Amino acid sequence: MEGRCTCGAVHYSLTAPSLFTHACHCTWCQRDSGSAFALNAMIETDHLVVRGEVEEIVTPTASGKGQIVARCPICKVALFSHYAGAGRKLAFVRVGTLENPADCPPDIHIFTTTKLPWVVLPNAARAVPEYYRRSEHWPPESLARWAKLQAG
Repeated sequence: MEGRCTCGAVHYSLTAPSLFTHACHCTWCQRDSGSAFALNAMIETDHLVVRGEVEEIVTPTASGKGQIVARCPICKVALFSHYAGAGRKLAFVRVGTLENPADCPPDIHIFTTTKLPWVVLPNAARAVPEYYRRSEHWPPESLARWAKLQAG
């Protein structure tokens, strides 16, 4: 998959399928995205090829550990983040910056206890009130890649 910022100064490629894609409905993500939820595709940073320079800023998170947000230094669009849990080994790519965001639908909706009431999830959508256990939701190939990432 290919993606970019709005002005085109930064382009990126995903050289593998994402591990898992979250639609996060927590109030932090609502505020951070300026929308009803954040949609992030998780991928090993080794599978994220960035062309162009990004500017990194640290923003607060509910955990208190913050996140590093990679933005275009010109148009300031957020392209991906690194959260404290996995550090720089894992990138949370903003699905809306993909050339074809429809190719990366959410695998799960999280923190639905704070979902805005007018957001209606499809009947077949996987959704949890807060967070979840990877072992209960991720496909086996993603779990294997995660294990390899943790071991390395």
